[in-house]
Amino acid sequence: MLEAISLDQLRTFVAAAETGSFSAAGRQLRRAQSVISHTLANLEAQTGVKLFDRTGRYPVLTDAGRALLQEARGVLQGMNAFKAKAKSMSDGLEPELTAVIDVMYPMQALTKAVGGFRVAFPHTPLRLYVEALGGVAKPVLDGTCALGVIGSLPTIPNALQAEMLLDVPMVKVVAPSHPLASVQGEITLQELSKHVQLVLTDRTDLTEGNSYGVFSPLTWRLADMGAKHAFLCAGFGWGHMPLAMVQAQILSGELVALTRESADCRVPPIPVQAVYRHDNPPGPAGRWFLEQLKDGSRACPTTLTEFARAGKDGG
Repeated sequence: MLEAISLDQLRTFVAAAETGSFSAAGRQLRRAQSVISHTLANLEAQTGVKLFDRTGRYPVLTDAGRALLQEARGVLQGMNAFKAKAKSMSDGLEPELTAVIDVMYPMQALTKAVGGFRVAFPHTPLRLYVEALGGVAKPVLDGTCALGVIGSLPTIPNALQAEMLLDVPMVKVVAPSHPLASVQGEITLQELSKHVQLVLTDRTDLTEGNSYGVFSPLTWRLADMGAKHAFLCAGFGWGHMPLAMVQAQILSGELVALTRESADCRVPPIPVQAVYRHDNPPGPAGRWFLEQLKDGSRACPTTLTEFARAGKDGG
């Protein structure tokens, strides 16, 4: 008997409970009151549960009816979500968007894009991973992610199509207690090589044998940007960081930006690009999300040069 329960019966049950009468439910569903009463009587017979107390002028939910009402609503909401997703898929919309984001991409801009995505595509789940270097390219290459945002990997694999998003300004930083923070005058490559450099390292083998932006023979290699950030604040070494990630610490004095550096040890802004496989271009949701990521440049801090001119570099 329970297997024969229909969505129509549950819809009628919810309408009667929410409107407070069978006649009002009939008007809402465009049916006669007798049809509503008959439908609910069949539902009670099939479940073996009395849903309404009919002794008064208006039907009143029983305790069992109130408990099952929440379940009925959940079933109907699930069916509505099912139909919405099916319609989206029939229209060409991806059933899910999977993306891997480089740690270099500004989190403020990513948060804004994700917030907009929730509104624009409420029935499309979004799965995000945050990685660095080859850890961004690999899941796109193997099909785990449909879309990637690469910044810390200088060379884009040939199998991927790339679209420019924005340039991320980089800055050398140390803790105020670090010896480099007190250096007077220009900071040279020779001076940097005397101190431990904290370097982001790859979890994959895509960059094996290559080093990017490494100026010191003394290195600590970390696979996590959060750990690198924390170690810089602790004074364990110096390192390059996206300006957006350390701007607050520079302004507060927790970190010092080394802007007086010689030309041979400067790091230019990092170009951040969206990538996807040639044989798997983004669908409507992916394309929309990609365009929002392009707009993320508006949420980025100023360039390092402008930041230093404002006298906010701290060193």
